[in-house]
Amino acid sequence: MSHWPLRVTASVALVLAVAISGRAQEQALTLFQSIPLPELHDGDFDHFAVDLHGNRLFLAAEENSAIEVFDLSTNKLIYIIRGIKAPHAILYREDVKKLFVVDGDLAQCRIFNSDSYEPLGTVGLRPDADSIVYDPATKYLYIVNGGREAHLPHEFITIVDTTSDRKVGEIKVDSDHVEAMVIEKSSRRLFVSISGRNAIGVIDRGKRSLTATWPIAEQGNLNVPLALDEANHRLFTVTRKPEGRLIVLDTNTGKVVASASCVGLADDLSYDEVTHRIYVAGDGFLDVFRQNDADRYELIERIATGFRAKTGVLVSERNRYYLAVPHHESKVAELRVYDVLP
Repeated sequence: MSHWPLRVTASVALVLAVAISGRAQEQALTLFQSIPLPELHDGDFDHFAVDLHGNRLFLAAEENSAIEVFDLSTNKLIYIIRGIKAPHAILYREDVKKLFVVDGDLAQCRIFNSDSYEPLGTVGLRPDADSIVYDPATKYLYIVNGGREAHLPHEFITIVDTTSDRKVGEIKVDSDHVEAMVIEKSSRRLFVSISGRNAIGVIDRGKRSLTATWPIAEQGNLNVPLALDEANHRLFTVTRKPEGRLIVLDTNTGKVVASASCVGLADDLSYDEVTHRIYVAGDGFLDVFRQNDADRYELIERIATGFRAKTGVLVSERNRYYLAVPHHESKVAELRVYDVLP
């Protein structure tokens, strides 16, 4: 795999501070525990959801057709929700005791009682329903569905009211491949990875329409995960082609201010407002970048993980990072728990 040269603008330089040998200058995480999951066969995980007050962690075992539920205090597997064909993304709403699970193969948003895990209902979607983002102000859940896997020329972002469990709107996106989304709390903007156009889309949640498109093709193609540093007006994404690449955009202008090589096949991206670190989970490695300031970033640690271990989540309230490692060949699937170091 070829590596792109480091890009430097007049205002910013993003520096990689890890030598070719892979030795890190700073340790950001330390492995606390690994929980074997021997009941799982080969196949990807997708995303996590967290119940802080109830001490639970939900994990979508996409190709094992299940939601794994863990106790955050003991890190033990305490329940498995079955009867789901291809779970992708999960929303937990504590106030109404509901769990929303997007099932891509069944083209549904499945709703469960979060205490008993009994099914409560469904909301119909198009095939290949996948990524979600939740707006706590309106209680709306935005769900990507349709597109290439559904044999449709466009993707749609379906809006579901999680109080009434009904569709309340839809946004059409002019691309057959859309991935992650993130909400800017201080405005009506919703950022979306328009992977099929190698761009970031900006959606007005009030007007329910695309208002801007920010290209990133000069830095890389097939952008997937997103994270937001709202205080510093910085949006982070990671591309997959021709290599894994972390890209930083200014949300005031839409301009790329920094980019650097990182782990490939990244699917999850977390930004820690406390430590000012960025965690990128991909195939075989977990990369940790440090934000020195809004325009300068530094790769400080690369942690060997496992085959397609691209599902991770930062739970900053507990100073923990959780990573799902799939079953592969003779290696059993596992949940790895890392302590976040100061």
